[in-house]
Amino acid sequence: MSTELKKMCKSLRLAYVADIYQTIPFENETQYLQDLFNREFQLRDEAKADRLIKKAHFPNKKELESYHWNENIRFPPQIDVKELTALHFIDKHENAILVGAPGTGKSHLAIGLGRKACKKGYEVRFYRVSELVDTLERMWREGKLQQFRNRFKKVDLIVLDEMGYVPFNKEGAELLFQLITDWYEKKSLIITSNLEFSQWNRIFVDARLTAALVDRVIHHAHILSFTGDSYRVTHALSRLL
Repeated sequence: MSTELKKMCKSLRLAYVADIYQTIPFENETQYLQDLFNREFQLRDEAKADRLIKKAHFPNKKELESYHWNENIRFPPQIDVKELTALHFIDKHENAILVGAPGTGKSHLAIGLGRKACKKGYEVRFYRVSELVDTLERMWREGKLQQFRNRFKKVDLIVLDEMGYVPFNKEGAELLFQLITDWYEKKSLIITSNLEFSQWNRIFVDARLTAALVDRVIHHAHILSFTGDSYRVTHALSRLL
């Protein structure tokens, strides 16, 4: 492609045409242009998904395609695998709460759903809850709490992993409560926890705060229960046999 044509592509913000135009089979003018522009759109979408995944800060590359669905995952009546993985709950500002023992696949599913959301164009952020609380406390001490909270204005989905693994002090619990209150009915949450809701008072020091937080996260929520043995333990034992 000539330098002049490359400049035209750049002016028209056609980021990929100059690189791919020779790879598109030609049958007729209409077919060629349609296939060329469709490929341009496809590459744009892939690049956008890559940017969104990078911004989300997932800890690994767990995908839904490699997730092992089984009878140990109990769904509520209003949702099933197809509906959950279609991600309609995000547009409705609903939550998905995954509750069960460690090693039963909650984090894999949460990350897989989050990565798929990025591929569909949603803004997503991933946090381990203990790390989020540490960040909130640091932002509060530095006088930057509002700036941090403003970062979520354009975010559609927040994945909060490992709620209940580490208890919080009073200040941390209150800061997390304020943030979740900000998101209430405006964002969607995916929360993983090894504790039933009745046990959340172990991590939040104030009973009224715990009740108010649970009320917000379970309202408009789909609660999935994970039972069975830990995948990690089962896999480790199988290697010893």
